[in-house]
Amino acid sequence: MSSGVAVNSECLEVFQELKLRKKYKYAIFKLSDNNSEIVVEKTAESADYDEFLKQLPENEPRYAVYDFDYEKPGEGARNKITFYSWIPDTSKIRAKMLYASSKDALRRNLVGLAIEIQGTDYSEVDHEAILDKALRSN
Repeated sequence: MSSGVAVNSECLEVFQELKLRKKYKYAIFKLSDNNSEIVVEKTAESADYDEFLKQLPENEPRYAVYDFDYEKPGEGARNKITFYSWIPDTSKIRAKMLYASSKDALRRNLVGLAIEIQGTDYSEVDHEAILDKALRSN
């Protein structure tokens, strides 16, 4: 199901800067005020994982991309570009539906994502949950 929401070109530019040039550690995206397009809400050039999580609103949906660093036993340091569909259980129903139906518009345009996470509360996006998924991926 698609909502017909467009993806602002700045979203793709920021993603390319994160992926190719490592300019950003993360980017957070949201629906514009009139719900017509997905726009960049915030970027950070450096941040640890806890700082990133603090930027996800407790009661409002967001999309995000984070360059997740971790150690793979016996293989050393690794990183995975991770896509987050953050739709808290406490969000308003209309917002949940709009974000759920608009996710693919953004996701399709972000080529090179290694992991996709769907979070409805902070336990689903904590460091250990993401590390577990990263270690199980190639």
